[in-house]
Amino acid sequence: MTKSSPPVTLAEFELLVMVAALRLGADEAHAVSIAADISARTGRLVRRASVYMTLQRLEEKSLLTTALGEARPERGGKPRRLVTLTRDGVSAVRATMSAIHAMMRGVNI
Repeated sequence: MTKSSPPVTLAEFELLVMVAALRLGADEAHAVSIAADISARTGRLVRRASVYMTLQRLEEKSLLTTALGEARPERGGKPRRLVTLTRDGVSAVRATMSAIHAMMRGVNI
């Protein structure tokens, strides 16, 4: 009998980045749009550098992948690096949200 490893859970900002990427979808999720989505929805100042570093860390953990999209005329022909969550990434979002919901049960705030 082998013990299965506990599900990966995410730190707060990692969770925000992952949820923003899910919301935006594979065709629109990139560092700038993710930062803007988090800022718009939370009111937090989000530095793009923080998003870039978090995306790199999450990609190293195999929780998401990035790939260059189509060239964009408004970017001088440069493509955006688009973000897609992996199956493990979606599982990590679910596990983290489950843990948060479990902790909130019975708490009145």
